[in-house]
Amino acid sequence: MANVNLAVIYYSSTGTNYQLAKWAKEGAQESGAEVKLLKVPELAPQSAIESNPAWKAHVEEAKDVPEVTTDDLEWADAIIFSVPTRFGNMPSQMKQFLDTTGGIWAKGKLVNKVVSAMSSAQNPHGGQEATILSLYTTMYHWGAIVAAPGYSDAVTFGAGGNPYGTSVTVEENGMKEDVQAAVKYQAKRTVTVAGWVKQGTQ
Repeated sequence: MANVNLAVIYYSSTGTNYQLAKWAKEGAQESGAEVKLLKVPELAPQSAIESNPAWKAHVEEAKDVPEVTTDDLEWADAIIFSVPTRFGNMPSQMKQFLDTTGGIWAKGKLVNKVVSAMSSAQNPHGGQEATILSLYTTMYHWGAIVAAPGYSDAVTFGAGGNPYGTSVTVEENGMKEDVQAAVKYQAKRTVTVAGWVKQGTQ
């Protein structure tokens, strides 16, 4: 199996998707991948962050996580995205970053990247699936290869049964579903598929 470079790219305001991203990193490393954990730049005004104690605490917690650049996308064979839902769509912070990829997209640098995505929302039908699919729409334009978990392992059912990518309900006391194993499985599957693709193109 070819060695795989994986970028785990996330946006998180209060820490849920940061945790999902860290679990994805762990799962991918267990599969032998070289992994970068990266955040997209924050766009919200400081006043909004300061007014929410959990948001402010997470910004401090993740202050040393490097911000993603398009160079990281070129380096990666595979990419896992983790984002909260915003009205059934990806947050503007992630969309703004994706909108900067036009230059390398035009040069064909994003073709055949293997991608997968995860999400969270405040309730079970808060838009997690739509958010993941909104990310995948961009990936189709890239010419990327989506490695959704589907129902390829029973662990998906225990995590809520989302075939598009692991998703979690977040309540005041934290994550409602136990999704750690599903996140790690999704990461391992993404690495495996990326290995097949990379091996086939060498």
